[in-house]
Amino acid sequence: MKAMILAAGRGERMRPLTDTTPKPLLKVNDQALIEYHIKKLKAIGITELVVNHAWLGGVIEKTLGDGSSYGVHILYSPEIAGGLETAGGIRHALHLLGTEPFIVVNGDVYTDFDYSQLLNIDLGDALGCLFLTDNPDFHPEGDFGIDGDYLCNGKDYTFSGISVYRPEAFRDMPDERAKLKPYFDSWIRGKQLLARKLNAFWCDVGTPERLADLDKKLRNI
Repeated sequence: MKAMILAAGRGERMRPLTDTTPKPLLKVNDQALIEYHIKKLKAIGITELVVNHAWLGGVIEKTLGDGSSYGVHILYSPEIAGGLETAGGIRHALHLLGTEPFIVVNGDVYTDFDYSQLLNIDLGDALGCLFLTDNPDFHPEGDFGIDGDYLCNGKDYTFSGISVYRPEAFRDMPDERAKLKPYFDSWIRGKQLLARKLNAFWCDVGTPERLADLDKKLRNI
């Protein structure tokens, strides 16, 4: 099984920090956000990783290298200036991800979620499975709901940025900039997406204040 870490965002809300540092390389407790994901994936035996990038991609490649220092192998998927959005980014990297289901993780979130749960997802006929978390204070309107095993329209939960997909979900998409939300809407109507609750601490590191709060929390553990 392979994994893709999404690292192409500009991080506008994190400026000026992201003017010189890609958002996934911002540090909490002296470790870059993306490094937490790399190490958690390595711990469950996922060593073939794909990292996309657009903003300051050269800095990401120079920092992480080929992944050997982490015990993994990293392939990079460079994108056009401004990035390809999530659906476009995954589609553009599909040739690197193989023919089996793969994990996708947002590089700018932090969680103590047990990644081994990602290995035990039985997709059945579904195209993917999204992990949802309780709505945080900064996003009370939520993203989705859960209907039995399936993702549904609703406002009860927020998408954590952690998911598992079949490559077939993206294969027929055009290789161009595209958001995932319209595809989610279509897949929900067809009951093609599973949903699971992420019962763990989770933080979308979207502002300098949240970055500082997370750093303080981890240093006090």
